[in-house]
Amino acid sequence: MDQRIPLIGDPAPAFTAQTTRGRIEFPKDYHGKWVILFSHPADFTPVCTTEFVAFAQRYREFQKLGAELLGLSVDHVFSHIKWVEWIREKLQVEIPFPIIADTTGRIAELYGMIHPGASESAAVRAVFLICPQGIVRAIIYYPMNIGRSMDEILRLLQAFQTAMKEKVALPADWPENALIGDQGIVPPPDTEDGAKKRLEEAKSGQVKCYDWWFCHRTLKEKP
Repeated sequence: MDQRIPLIGDPAPAFTAQTTRGRIEFPKDYHGKWVILFSHPADFTPVCTTEFVAFAQRYREFQKLGAELLGLSVDHVFSHIKWVEWIREKLQVEIPFPIIADTTGRIAELYGMIHPGASESAAVRAVFLICPQGIVRAIIYYPMNIGRSMDEILRLLQAFQTAMKEKVALPADWPENALIGDQGIVPPPDTEDGAKKRLEEAKSGQVKCYDWWFCHRTLKEKP
Protein backbone atom coordinates (compact mmCIF):
# COMPACT_ATOMS: atom_id res chain seq x y z
CA MET A 1 0.00 0.00 0.00
CA ASP A 2 1.31 3.44 -0.93
CA GLN A 3 2.18 5.83 1.89
CA ARG A 4 -0.46 8.54 2.16
CA ILE A 5 1.13 11.96 2.21
CA PRO A 6 0.22 14.24 5.13
CA LEU A 7 -2.75 16.52 4.64
CA ILE A 8 -3.76 19.73 6.37
CA GLY A 9 -4.77 18.85 9.93
CA ASP A 10 -2.67 15.66 10.07
CA PRO A 11 0.15 15.14 12.58
CA ALA A 12 3.48 15.83 10.89
CA PRO A 13 5.11 12.45 10.12
CA ALA A 14 7.94 11.73 12.55
CA PHE A 15 11.49 10.99 11.45
CA THR A 16 15.09 10.99 12.64
CA ALA A 17 17.68 12.53 10.34
CA GLN A 18 21.18 13.90 10.01
CA THR A 19 21.41 17.61 9.24
CA THR A 20 24.16 20.16 8.72
CA ARG A 21 23.74 21.05 12.39
CA GLY A 22 23.55 17.59 13.88
CA ARG A 23 21.01 14.82 14.29
CA ILE A 24 17.36 15.69 14.90
CA GLU A 25 14.17 13.92 15.90
CA PHE A 26 11.27 15.59 14.19
CA PRO A 27 8.86 16.96 15.30
CA LYS A 28 9.91 16.11 18.88
CA ASP A 29 12.93 18.46 18.88
CA TYR A 30 10.75 21.34 17.65
CA HIS A 31 7.85 20.95 20.07
CA GLY A 32 6.49 24.36 21.04
CA LYS A 33 7.76 26.08 17.88
CA TRP A 34 6.32 26.80 14.49
CA VAL A 35 8.31 25.15 11.70
CA ILE A 36 8.65 25.88 8.01
CA LEU A 37 9.81 22.55 6.57
CA PHE A 38 10.77 23.02 2.94
CA SER A 39 12.37 20.84 0.29
CA HIS A 40 14.51 21.72 -2.72
CA PRO A 41 15.50 19.60 -5.73
CA ALA A 42 19.29 19.62 -5.28
CA ASP A 43 22.32 21.43 -3.90
CA PHE A 44 24.47 23.54 -6.23
CA THR A 45 21.55 24.53 -8.45
CA PRO A 46 20.83 28.19 -9.31
CA VAL A 47 17.16 28.50 -8.29
CA CYS A 48 17.74 26.64 -5.00
CA THR A 49 20.71 28.88 -4.25
CA THR A 50 18.59 32.01 -4.69
CA GLU A 51 15.97 30.50 -2.38
CA PHE A 52 18.41 29.64 0.36
CA VAL A 53 19.88 33.13 0.25
CA ALA A 54 16.36 34.57 0.45
CA PHE A 55 15.40 32.32 3.39
CA ALA A 56 18.62 33.28 5.18
CA GLN A 57 18.05 36.99 4.64
CA ARG A 58 14.52 36.75 6.08
CA TYR A 59 15.41 34.32 8.88
CA ARG A 60 15.04 36.89 11.66
CA GLU A 61 11.52 37.71 10.46
CA PHE A 62 10.57 34.04 10.77
CA GLN A 63 12.13 33.92 14.24
CA LYS A 64 10.16 36.98 15.37
CA LEU A 65 7.04 34.98 14.56
CA GLY A 66 8.31 32.08 16.66
CA ALA A 67 9.19 29.91 13.66
CA GLU A 68 12.23 27.88 12.67
CA LEU A 69 13.32 26.93 9.15
CA LEU A 70 14.27 23.40 8.20
CA GLY A 71 15.47 22.58 4.67
CA LEU A 72 15.66 19.20 2.95
CA SER A 73 16.90 17.63 -0.26
CA VAL A 74 17.83 14.17 -1.45
CA ASP A 75 21.55 14.92 -1.06
CA HIS A 76 24.29 13.78 1.28
CA VAL A 77 25.20 15.91 4.30
CA PHE A 78 28.69 16.46 2.84
CA SER A 79 27.12 18.05 -0.23
CA HIS A 80 24.97 20.27 1.99
CA ILE A 81 28.02 21.39 4.00
CA LYS A 82 30.04 22.19 0.87
CA TRP A 83 27.13 24.11 -0.64
CA VAL A 84 26.66 26.14 2.54
CA GLU A 85 30.40 26.91 2.47
CA TRP A 86 30.14 27.99 -1.18
CA ILE A 87 27.23 30.34 -0.40
CA ARG A 88 29.19 31.84 2.50
CA GLU A 89 32.39 32.31 0.48
CA LYS A 90 30.94 33.42 -2.86
CA LEU A 91 27.78 35.27 -1.83
CA GLN A 92 28.72 36.36 1.72
CA VAL A 93 25.54 34.86 3.16
CA GLU A 94 25.45 32.59 6.20
CA ILE A 95 22.80 29.85 6.18
CA PRO A 96 21.55 29.91 9.81
CA PHE A 97 19.22 26.91 9.74
CA PRO A 98 19.73 23.13 9.36
CA ILE A 99 19.48 21.23 6.08
CA ILE A 100 18.32 17.62 6.27
CA ALA A 101 20.34 14.99 4.43
CA ASP A 102 17.74 12.65 2.94
CA THR A 103 20.01 10.45 0.83
CA THR A 104 17.51 7.58 0.52
CA GLY A 105 14.55 9.86 -0.18
CA ARG A 106 12.64 8.27 2.70
CA ILE A 107 11.60 11.56 4.30
CA ALA A 108 10.77 13.14 0.94
CA GLU A 109 8.46 10.23 0.15
CA LEU A 110 6.95 10.38 3.65
CA TYR A 111 5.96 14.01 3.02
CA GLY A 112 4.99 13.60 -0.65
CA MET A 113 7.90 15.71 -1.89
CA ILE A 114 8.77 13.34 -4.75
CA HIS A 115 6.50 13.93 -7.76
CA PRO A 116 7.20 11.44 -10.58
CA GLY A 117 5.97 13.89 -13.20
CA ALA A 118 8.74 16.27 -12.15
CA SER A 119 11.53 13.86 -11.17
CA GLU A 120 11.89 10.30 -9.93
CA SER A 121 14.68 11.18 -7.48
CA ALA A 122 14.59 14.92 -6.67
CA ALA A 123 12.17 16.64 -4.32
CA VAL A 124 9.95 19.37 -5.70
CA ARG A 125 9.72 22.72 -3.88
CA ALA A 126 7.33 21.78 -1.08
CA VAL A 127 6.55 23.95 1.95
CA PHE A 128 4.91 22.59 5.10
CA LEU A 129 3.72 24.96 7.81
CA ILE A 130 3.73 22.95 11.05
CA CYS A 131 2.34 24.36 14.30
CA PRO A 132 3.88 24.07 17.80
CA GLN A 133 1.76 20.96 18.46
CA GLY A 134 3.27 19.19 15.45
CA ILE A 135 0.19 19.49 13.21
CA VAL A 136 0.40 20.30 9.49
CA ARG A 137 -1.44 23.59 9.04
CA ALA A 138 -0.68 24.50 5.42
CA ILE A 139 1.05 23.02 2.37
CA ILE A 140 2.40 24.76 -0.73
CA TYR A 141 3.96 23.08 -3.77
CA TYR A 142 6.05 24.90 -6.37
CA PRO A 143 7.41 23.38 -9.58
CA MET A 144 11.12 22.74 -9.87
CA ASN A 145 11.72 25.68 -12.21
CA ILE A 146 9.99 28.39 -10.13
CA GLY A 147 11.47 29.82 -6.93
CA ARG A 148 9.35 30.48 -3.86
CA SER A 149 8.06 33.81 -2.54
CA MET A 150 9.39 34.57 0.94
CA ASP A 151 6.75 37.29 1.30
CA GLU A 152 3.96 34.76 0.78
CA ILE A 153 5.42 32.20 3.19
CA LEU A 154 5.82 34.87 5.88
CA ARG A 155 2.31 36.16 5.16
CA LEU A 156 0.90 32.64 5.46
CA LEU A 157 2.62 32.11 8.81
CA GLN A 158 1.47 35.44 10.24
CA ALA A 159 -2.05 35.00 8.84
CA PHE A 160 -2.51 31.56 10.35
CA GLN A 161 -1.24 32.71 13.74
CA THR A 162 -3.56 35.73 13.61
CA ALA A 163 -6.58 33.70 12.51
CA MET A 164 -6.09 31.26 15.39
CA LYS A 165 -5.57 33.96 17.99
CA GLU A 166 -8.42 36.22 16.85
CA LYS A 167 -10.82 33.37 15.91
CA VAL A 168 -11.49 34.86 12.50
CA ALA A 169 -10.90 33.97 8.86
CA LEU A 170 -8.69 36.20 6.76
CA PRO A 171 -9.42 37.51 3.26
CA ALA A 172 -7.48 37.38 0.01
CA ASP A 173 -4.26 39.38 0.05
CA TRP A 174 -4.57 40.01 3.79
CA PRO A 175 -3.57 42.40 5.30
CA GLU A 176 -4.23 44.47 2.18
CA ASN A 177 -7.56 43.13 0.97
CA ALA A 178 -9.41 45.30 -1.55
CA LEU A 179 -12.73 45.02 0.32
CA ILE A 180 -11.96 44.96 4.05
CA GLY A 181 -8.27 45.87 4.35
CA ASP A 182 -6.58 44.27 7.35
CA GLN A 183 -9.79 43.27 9.14
CA GLY A 184 -10.83 39.72 10.00
CA ILE A 185 -13.92 37.89 8.73
CA VAL A 186 -16.29 36.81 11.50
CA PRO A 187 -17.48 33.18 11.15
CA PRO A 188 -21.00 33.28 9.63
CA PRO A 189 -23.92 32.15 11.79
CA ASP A 190 -25.60 28.84 10.94
CA THR A 191 -29.11 29.48 12.23
CA GLU A 192 -31.88 32.00 11.43
CA ASP A 193 -31.66 33.41 14.95
CA GLY A 194 -27.90 33.73 14.56
CA ALA A 195 -28.33 35.63 11.30
CA LYS A 196 -30.76 38.09 12.94
CA LYS A 197 -28.40 38.55 15.89
CA ARG A 198 -25.48 39.23 13.58
CA LEU A 199 -27.37 42.02 11.84
CA GLU A 200 -28.20 43.49 15.27
CA GLU A 201 -24.49 43.38 16.11
CA ALA A 202 -23.82 45.29 12.90
CA LYS A 203 -26.35 47.97 13.85
CA SER A 204 -24.68 48.40 17.24
CA GLY A 205 -21.25 48.70 15.62
CA GLN A 206 -19.77 45.47 16.98
CA VAL A 207 -19.11 44.27 13.43
CA LYS A 208 -19.43 45.61 9.90
CA CYS A 209 -21.49 43.62 7.41
CA TYR A 210 -22.21 43.41 3.70
CA ASP A 211 -24.89 40.92 4.73
CA TRP A 212 -25.44 38.58 7.70
CA TRP A 213 -23.13 35.95 6.15
CA PHE A 214 -20.31 38.37 5.32
CA CYS A 215 -19.26 40.37 8.37
CA HIS A 216 -15.88 41.58 9.52
CA ARG A 217 -14.26 43.34 12.44
CA THR A 218 -11.11 45.16 13.46
CA LEU A 219 -8.42 42.87 14.87
CA LYS A 220 -7.18 43.39 18.41
CA GLU A 221 -3.59 43.47 17.20
CA LYS A 222 -2.60 45.15 13.95
CA PRO A 223 -0.45 43.03 11.56
